[in-house]
Amino acid sequence: MYDHIGLQVKDIDASVRFYEAVLAPLGHALCTRDDSSAGFGPPGEPGLWLYASNGATGSHAHVSFDAADRRGVDGFHRAGLAAGGREHGAPGVRADYGPTYYAAFLIDPDGNNVEAVCMK
Repeated sequence: MYDHIGLQVKDIDASVRFYEAVLAPLGHALCTRDDSSAGFGPPGEPGLWLYASNGATGSHAHVSFDAADRRGVDGFHRAGLAAGGREHGAPGVRADYGPTYYAAFLIDPDGNNVEAVCMK
């Protein structure tokens, strides 16, 4: 539904490390990077952009990433915690969202709520 999402981040290096870690299990990678921005997505197709905010706080947005299977959700969660993300919901079925809604939630270095979800 969306073409791309942009998030303001206070520490571009920390955010790049975090998103490289959490997006790898979902099949996405760093596509482009310079001193003030970074783009992630499938090779050559960045859809998530990080922009240096020169010290301002992040937007505290919620972004959900589609996972092909539950292992991807689990990998997203493990990698995110190892990369400095904060726990915000361990992997599991969220029956209140749907009977097959399997998701995990993390808080990124800027306070954004990031999720990986598999509907299988």
